[in-house]
Amino acid sequence: MALANSVLHTNDDFPIKTELPVHSGKVRSVYWLSDADSRRLIEQKNYPVPASTPLAIMIISDRISAFDCIWHGENDLKGIPGKGAALNAVSNHWFSLFKASGLANSHIVDIPHPFVWIVQKARPIKIEAICRQYITGSMWRAYQQGEREFCGIQLPDGLSANQKLDNLLITPSTKGILKGIPGVPEADDVNITRSDIVNNYAAFNFNSIEDVDRYETCLTEGFRLINNNLAALDQIFVDTKFEFGYVADAEGNDQLIYMDEVGTPDSSRIWDGAEFRNGRIVENSKEGFRQSLLNFFPDPDILLNKTRMKERSQLAKDNALPLEFMMDLSKTYLSIAEKIVGHPIRLAENPKQEILDVLNNDFQLVR
Repeated sequence: MALANSVLHTNDDFPIKTELPVHSGKVRSVYWLSDADSRRLIEQKNYPVPASTPLAIMIISDRISAFDCIWHGENDLKGIPGKGAALNAVSNHWFSLFKASGLANSHIVDIPHPFVWIVQKARPIKIEAICRQYITGSMWRAYQQGEREFCGIQLPDGLSANQKLDNLLITPSTKGILKGIPGVPEADDVNITRSDIVNNYAAFNFNSIEDVDRYETCLTEGFRLINNNLAALDQIFVDTKFEFGYVADAEGNDQLIYMDEVGTPDSSRIWDGAEFRNGRIVENSKEGFRQSLLNFFPDPDILLNKTRMKERSQLAKDNALPLEFMMDLSKTYLSIAEKIVGHPIRLAENPKQEILDVLNNDFQLVR
């Protein structure tokens, strides 16, 4: 199997029947189905959603994003082998456990292929929340520079790098540019406080003040569930990102759900427990790749300084990373994913053709 051929890099050019432009992010592309196809699938597959629910095909890629750039490797390797399937498998695992534990559902209604989700339209909560139980990364860098207040929460003096915090810290930020909220700058990814959310819950797309409490419960209990399961594997759940939204249930009622991805080595830091007890940080997540980039380039400030984004983009475009970087990350993703889900992650020889075959034969969604 040619390594480059096993990687799904471009995922916004599938001939899927859609009447809207394809929305392509750093990792996933979304194809909104027509009303007729959505209704047909809901009826044929007996999806537990109202008949009028818009559905979309969401296809993950193997692209690797770090420091807000897409990176590539030597030998025309435009992604990380196994990455997409590993991330989807991990998210699917945690979403299933969340549902079984009575926390909340997700936006996924079907999983026709390891790279593919069929999702129902959700109305997103305009918050990206990071849960942290260790001080590391950007928070540690800010703490080193004298910051002590994070999203309205005061941290004590005297903390050290990678120290476990006394309590789980929730640091929310805005998702998108929000206008007219007192004290909140009109910019994307601005840190906010719990008071900002409570006092302006409707502006963040919450239905009610009670749903803010429900959201916090899903944050803390979701984190605890993943943490406990990883601890059983001797892995440390350091921090993670959560996103939420509303969907309509089968009766048409709004339901607060988890969305995007959850508990993956892309959206979380995961440390090896045995190594940590021996005083070493061994990353079982994308953080190790970030550190490799910082060590590889002679001027790491380009990667850390937001005012140098143009230089950073050029750096990613002009540099094919060593194959070792790409394959080390592949091993990291596959290893932690297989530990979590309890079975091997299969690498497709031709993922694009596999996806097309499934969507054509089983769903009649290929033009």
